Amino acid sequence: MKKVILFIAIYTCLATGCAPRRDLVYFSNLAKQTSDEKLPSQEVKIQQNDLLSVSINSLNQESNVLFAVNTKAPSAENNYKVEGYRVNKDGMINLPVVGNVRLEGLTIEQAQNTISRELDKYVKKPVVDVQLVNFKVTVIGEVNRPSNFTVQGDNINLLQALGMAGDMTVYGKRDNVLVIREQNGQRVMKRLNLNNQDVMNSPFFFLKQNDIVYVEPDKSKASEYSTNTRVMPLVIASISAVAVLITAVLKQ
Repeated sequence: MKKVILFIAIYTCLATGCAPRRDLVYFSNLAKQTSDEKLPSQEVKIQQNDLLSVSINSLNQESNVLFAVNTKAPSAENNYKVEGYRVNKDGMINLPVVGNVRLEGLTIEQAQNTISRELDKYVKKPVVDVQLVNFKVTVIGEVNRPSNFTVQGDNINLLQALGMAGDMTVYGKRDNVLVIREQNGQRVMKRLNLNNQDVMNSPFFFLKQNDIVYVEPDKSKASEYSTNTRVMPLVIASISAVAVLITAVLKQ
């Protein structure tokens, strides 16, 4: 009888398989004592199709009205849609009076300085504020709230994006997070290991506009939702019932 029970135990283990060990802790190789490190600058640069809010103020109120552009306007559905200056395929925006100004490849601060220099020809002491209106990132895969997220400002890192998506599920592979980025007209993909503290030094740790973050599920989820895995408990229960029946017969 002991051999029967041993056979059932071995068969059950082999049939169900051993669940892979999952490291659910971010930066699990981080030392207990850490030191502050200066990270390289990860400023966002303006790209084609970016939508920019440009606020211009000067000592001349009439000039201010000339350059005013509503950042919000009611749509047909009575919702508010965001408006601004669209960076065209040539990397320029078209400002009233000034005309085309090339901003592609510049940081927000550089764009403000560039516009200010152009405005100096027309107004006195212009003060320019530029904001990126359509900074969006997409987080999909094994997260609790996959979606597109609009970012306030122009700075977000991978952990913040995952936090907006409700963090990873227990099935998410923290050591293999994929970031997809459009860069200079090409699609670039990078896999990041969030169990390793060195990931914070990666240029992909800080996200850029329109980045896509994909969290891949581990093998345990695939096996959990497979047909064989759903049927296996019934098979094991049947084997256990037969074993109990055999035991009862042998005792008689």
